[in-house]
Amino acid sequence: MALSPELKEILACPKCKGELEFREEEGEIRCLACRLAYRIEDGIPVMLIDEARPIP
Repeated sequence: MALSPELKEILACPKCKGELEFREEEGEIRCLACRLAYRIEDGIPVMLIDEARPIP
């Protein structure tokens, strides 16, 4: 399920408040500044810092 353009516009990294890279095909949203990936579950972004995985 694709994220709406309106949601993409307002989402920001919860840690640094920076811009995000949306990788919907992979089921995740990435913050390249923080090197964190947030998962998308059933079309809902899980934007919790504690649940993010580090990007190698």
